[in-house]
Parts: sequence; structure tokens; C-alpha cells
Amino acid sequence: MTTTPQFELFAFWRSSATYRIRVALRLKGLPFNERFVNLDQSEQRDDVFLKINPLGGLPVLFDRGSSRPVRLTQSLAMLEYLEETHPSPRLLPQDPLGRARVRSLAGMMVTDTHPLIVPRVKKYLTTEGKFDDAAWRAWQIQWFTAGLKAMERRLTSEAETGRYCHGDAVTIADICLASIVAVTRVFKIEIARIPTVDRIIALCETNEAFAKADPRLQEGAPKL
Repeated sequence: MTTTPQFELFAFWRSSATYRIRVALRLKGLPFNERFVNLDQSEQRDDVFLKINPLGGLPVLFDRGSSRPVRLTQSLAMLEYLEETHPSPRLLPQDPLGRARVRSLAGMMVTDTHPLIVPRVKKYLTTEGKFDDAAWRAWQIQWFTAGLKAMERRLTSEAETGRYCHGDAVTIADICLASIVAVTRVFKIEIARIPTVDRIIALCETNEAFAKADPRLQEGAPKL
């Protein structure tokens, strides 16, 4: 008999936020199913999906194994939920200051960088803002560069940086950093002179959980 996985993830192949949850679920050994929502065809704006997430954003995570229905939006909330309900392997440090630092690094990617390049921003800038393709690409490069350069400065200047963003084990900070780098590759944007970021990403990608989350390997992605 086939067992239905506990978790169901509403996803899109190149979604940076979805990438984070794919990685976390695999790191924690939690089987999951994905339901494809095509952002390029605006399926996230359909009435059916808006009943699931009124903001029309991805991912959405359902925990079917909970004693009561659990539906989560916002990737950071999902990461924290998975950490609290399935604490092994640990993705947040044990000490309060360490947890604060990891959350701060994650926030630089998830709340300060990623929101500037999502589809709804592109739609506004290319319609109301009259951006052409070149202007949109320049916008992407500007904000990817600003975010990753700032991350590089922190990682190289703070003693808590180790093999990974914080110490010598994967944390939520690494997942969030890798999610941004993964999307720059999809858009064929290269950010120069971020050697510490590059080193950490290369190390993360030796882990199957990161490797399998590559947007280019997901359902709906263009053929390599």
C-alpha cells in the first residue's frame, strides 16, 4: 500500500521561496508531494488558489499529519514550523544570539532581497512603470547584487562564520542564501567578487537536499 506523504507543497519550479522549503523538507527527511502552480500563466491569481493564499504567493505548505488542519504561507514561517515540529537535524543554533544571527542573515535574503524581484513586482514595473526588458534586467541585477554583496561583507567580517554561514553546520541562513543564488542562475545573472558566498554555496550543493532542489530540475522547468 502506498502511503500518502504528510506534507503537500504548492510550488513553482523557479520560485526561490519554494526552493527553501524543498531543501528543508529533504534535510529533515520528510516526504512530500508537490502541486504545480504556474506563475507564468497567473494561476496564483485564480479564485481557487486565492482561497488558499489570498496574497497569491507561493509556496503554500499543508501538514496533513497534524491533529488539526495546518496550512502555512510565507517560507520563513514554514522553516520555523518545520524546525519546531521536526527539530532534527537542527537548522537553528541552540544559543539565542546564534539564532538571532541566523535569522538576521536569512532576513537579508528573504525580506530585503527576494521581494524586489518577484512576479508581481515585475508586472507592476513593466506595466505601470513602463519598464522594458532591459530595464527589468537592470533592476534584477541591481538588487541581486546589493543583497549578495551585503551578505558577503557580513560573512567575511563576522567571526561566527564557519564552513557555512553560521558555524560548521547548515542553518536556515544557508538555505535562504542558496535560494537567492539558485534564482540568479535561472536568470543567468553572475555576481562577481563574492568568494565567501561562492564557497558556502559550493559546499551546500554537495548535499543532496540542495542539489535536488535546483529549480532547473523541477516539474515545469525548461529542458536543460
